[in-house]
Amino acid sequence: MKKDEYARVLDFLPRGKSEVPPHKRKPIAQVVGEKYFSLLEIVPRKNISFDVGTRVYIGEGVRDKVDHIERRIKYDWLTPTAKTELKIILEDIIRDREKEFIDFFNTSGTISTRLHKLEILPRIGKRHRQDILNEREIKKFDSFKDMQKRVKNMPDPVKILAEKIIEELKNESKYYLFVPYIQIKPSTGKF
Repeated sequence: MKKDEYARVLDFLPRGKSEVPPHKRKPIAQVVGEKYFSLLEIVPRKNISFDVGTRVYIGEGVRDKVDHIERRIKYDWLTPTAKTELKIILEDIIRDREKEFIDFFNTSGTISTRLHKLEILPRIGKRHRQDILNEREIKKFDSFKDMQKRVKNMPDPVKILAEKIIEELKNESKYYLFVPYIQIKPSTGKF
């Protein structure tokens, strides 16, 4: 299973979750991984608190702020605050990884003889797909700004990518481009 090294905090619950019995509650943060977009609950080290958006190390090495990863979670298990913050934080991550995502637009190919990867992005239809393909043949895109300048009426690529990632995290996608597909067994709630 692919593991994220860094994550961004979506919500921090200093007194734990209300559905947990009071004597078992502990501070917990819901986070999203920066590379594979894993949704996790983490437990901070003693006397550590997090602000929304805080970047934390969750890799295999020594963790200065994180005691341990409690569990992997599904999108539906996110708090209302975490769900609200997710799109904003994903957009920040996408901007930070702009070169990787521009490479996706510059190199993506077909899924089948009738479907291109670009077409499964929200708000990208056949016309935008063709405009992107034509422009990248002339010259590869340098940035999101360059792409929007060259492709007529191009919606914000950062928002498009964030929407696609959320669709994949919700397990509502037929095709997974950015989130490794993990099937959760309905009967156990486990991965």
